[in-house]
This record gives sequence, structure tokens and C-alpha cells, in this order.
Amino acid sequence: MRTVKKPDVRRRQIIEAATELFLSQTYDKTTTGQVMEALGIAKGTIYHYFPSKEHLLEAVVDELADGYTRRREAELADVEGGALVRLAVLFSPDRRSESEMRATESLHKSGNVKLHTRLLGVLVLRLAPVVADLVTQGCEEGVFRTAHPLEAAELLLAGVQFLTDDGFYPWDDAVLLRRAGAIPALVERVLGAAPGSITFLSQTRANESEASKKAST
Repeated sequence: MRTVKKPDVRRRQIIEAATELFLSQTYDKTTTGQVMEALGIAKGTIYHYFPSKEHLLEAVVDELADGYTRRREAELADVEGGALVRLAVLFSPDRRSESEMRATESLHKSGNVKLHTRLLGVLVLRLAPVVADLVTQGCEEGVFRTAHPLEAAELLLAGVQFLTDDGFYPWDDAVLLRRAGAIPALVERVLGAAPGSITFLSQTRANESEASKKAST
């Protein structure tokens, strides 16, 4: 007798199978047929939940972004202190397992450009309010001075990520080093922070770059 899955359970199974395939063989090379085959479900079943591969991509991106955001918020909830201390924690390399590190590295494959860019775009939107709250806290403490906390947070997240992520473009080490050295001072200007107070960003980008290289070997 064929077991009928509840809609929410089946939907999650499809997203999980698609995520695994996107990360292992890239989004471009994955077909909806392969997702159905991986789950052993009838042809066409997937279209009841996702009308197209593009819709499935959006669901995978939402799931990955939700997981990352929850993890960062949980880490931040354990930290007491001022805005600078908490901001440094938020921008530190998150606690990922080796498998998660390799999954992150798979986003840099050429066949995952669409997945990678969509994910980072969604992460900017999800994390910007979290960073904005820290910026507001910093303004109340007198360590930041800006009338635009949310916009400053969006600029910080989008700018830092794009300019230091070699998944978008194969920036060489000299370019990454130059940018990493300049980013703290630029962010300090945006936030109205004291010179030398955001230096943790430079070290954070260096650590993430090194971790990315180790994951790819």
C-alpha cells in the first residue's frame, strides 16, 4: 500500500532533496526529474508543490537563509555587552561543521551562480534588521552616530560581502587584502564610529577567506 505523505512533510522532503542535489552537482545541472527520482515519487508530483525549478530554487534559498539567520541570532543571544562587542560576534565566522563548510564552498561553483547570488541577496534582507538593531544600540550608547541604521546595515552587509567574496569574481589575494584593510575605516565612516573601533571586520574577512580555501582542498 502506497504511503501518502502530508503536504508539509512532502514539501520539506522535496526541498531537502533539491538542496542536496544543488549543492552536490549544482543548480544548473539538476533537473526536477532528478529530484523526483531521488525521492522515489511519481512523475509530476513535484509540480503540485513547485510549478517550476525556479520556484524550487526560491524555496531552497529561503530554507538556507532561515537556517543561517537562526544560527546567527542564537549565537548573538548568548552574548552580553555593548554594540561593538555584539557586532563583532555577528560578523565572526559562524559555527559550521566541516560538511557545512564544504556546502558553503559548493556555492562558489560556476553552476551555482544563481543559487549563490539569490541566497546572499536574501541574507542581506534577513540580517539587515538584526544589524540595524545593533547599530541603534550603538547610537544609544554613543559609539555610533547615524540617522539611517537600517540603510547603514544594508550597505555594510551587501558591500562587505560582495567585495570580499571570490565566489562572485575570482578576486586575487592582493585585491582582497587591499579591500580587507580599507573596509573597517569605511564602515566606521558610515556608522559614525571612532577610528580603529571596527578593526575586527578586517580579521573576520581574512579568517573566512582562509576557511574557504581549506574547505575547497
